[in-house]
Amino acid sequence: MVDEEAIAERWEGMKSCLDERQRRLWAASEARSHGRGGVAAVSRVTGMAQTTVRRGLRDLDAGEEWERKRVRRPGAGRPAVTDSDSEVEKALDGLLEPVTVGDPERVSVRWTSKSAAKLAEELRGMGHLLVDRTVLRLLGRMGFSMQGNYKTREGSDHPDRDAQFHYINETVAQSLSAKQPVISVDTKKKELVGEFKNGGREWARKGKPVEVNTHDFPSHARGKATPYGVYDEGRNEGWVSVGVSADTAEFAANAIRTWWEHLGRERYPDAKILTITADSGGSNSPRGRLWRRELGRLAQQIGIPIRVLHYPPGTSKWNRIEHRLFSFISMNWRGKPLTSYQAIISLIAATTTTTGLKVYAQLDENEYPTKIGSLGIDVVRFRLCAGGTGVTWEARQTLTTLEATRPDRAWHACERPRSIGAWSNAISLVAALFRAVKDAAARLASLGPSGHP
Repeated sequence: MVDEEAIAERWEGMKSCLDERQRRLWAASEARSHGRGGVAAVSRVTGMAQTTVRRGLRDLDAGEEWERKRVRRPGAGRPAVTDSDSEVEKALDGLLEPVTVGDPERVSVRWTSKSAAKLAEELRGMGHLLVDRTVLRLLGRMGFSMQGNYKTREGSDHPDRDAQFHYINETVAQSLSAKQPVISVDTKKKELVGEFKNGGREWARKGKPVEVNTHDFPSHARGKATPYGVYDEGRNEGWVSVGVSADTAEFAANAIRTWWEHLGRERYPDAKILTITADSGGSNSPRGRLWRRELGRLAQQIGIPIRVLHYPPGTSKWNRIEHRLFSFISMNWRGKPLTSYQAIISLIAATTTTTGLKVYAQLDENEYPTKIGSLGIDVVRFRLCAGGTGVTWEARQTLTTLEATRPDRAWHACERPRSIGAWSNAISLVAALFRAVKDAAARLASLGPSGHP
C-alpha cells in the first residue's frame, strides 16, 4: 500500500525548488522507492502524466550527465528557420533595402518602416513559410531594432563655440566664488488655462481618470499663462512670474525686477554686479533693443551693473534653468489640468527636490504691448567687445558694455538713437533715386536702334 499523503507532503515542500528536469527525476525516484503501483501513485499526487514519470525512470537508468543549469538535452526544440531555409535572410534583406534608413558608415545600425506582418506576408509570397514573430527574430539577428529619433545635431558650429562656453562657465564660477548673484532666465512653454489635458500620468482609482476637454482650442481657454523663470544658481532657488499677456522684453525685465525686490536684494545685500545667463531667442534676445533698454533701466533702479551672458543660438538646453527648474515644474504638475491661474501658481510653488530646491511664484497681471518698433527707443551708446558673436554684455546706469571673450577679436560699435525726421529724410532720398532710375530706363527704351527717337 503506497502512502500518498506522505508523497504529497514531500511534493509540496519540494516542487517550488525544482525545474522541469529535476521534477521529473524526483518523481521517478519517488515512484521507484514504492515499487509496484508507485508510478500511478506519484502521477495522482503530482499531476504529472505517467509517461513523464516513466521517462524520468529511463533518465535515471541511463545515468547521463547534463550541463549544469540545462533543463533539456542539446539540440532540443524546433530547428531555426535558417537551417531549413538558407535563403530567407537574403530575401528579407532584399525586401528591407528600399525602405531602410540609417547611417551608411555604421551598417550595424539600421531600421525599417515596414511592419513584421507585412514583411512576413511578402516572404510567404516568395515561398518562405514563416510568421511575423519569426521575422522579428530574424531582424534582431540582422542588426535591426526599434528606435526613436535621437536629437544630436546642433546645427552650424561656430569656431569659437568651445571658447564661448568656457568663458560663460568661468565668469559664472568667478561670480559665485565672490558671493555675487548669478541667475539663469528663460520663458517656459506657454500653457492654456482651463480643463485641458496635461501631459503625464498621476495615481487615481481605476476607471476614474480626470476628465478634460476633447480638443485644446485656444478659444475654449480662460486665458494663456506665460511662465518666466529666474533661477538663482548660488542658492538653488527659483522665481517664476506667470504672465497673462505677451512674452515681451518688458515682461522679462519685470520678472527679474520682481525677483530682485522679493528675494535678490535680501539675499545679496552687498552685491556689486548681477550676472544673468540666457539663451539667444525670445523675449531676452541679445538683438532686441527693447531688452537692452529695459535691463538698462533695471540697472538704474537696483543701482548695480547687470552682466548678461547669452548662450549661442541652438544651445538653449545648456541654460541651467532648463534642467534645474523647468523640468521639475513639469514633473510636479504632470497629469494635472491647469484649470486656473491660481492652480498654476500653487503647483509651481509646491515644486521641490531632494537637493533642496525652493520655488516662489507670482501672477503678473500687467498688459505688455507687442510690436514695439526700434524708432524712438532711447538707446544709449553701446560699446561692443565680443569674441566672434558678442554673447556677453553689461547694462550700466549710463553705458552698456560687452566684455571681450578674446581680446584679439575685440571690436567696437556705437548705436545712436535715430529721430523720426532722420528716417523720413532717408526714405525720401531713396524714393528720389528710384524715380531717377525709372525715368532713365524709360528714356533708353524710347530710343531706336540708331540711338534716335
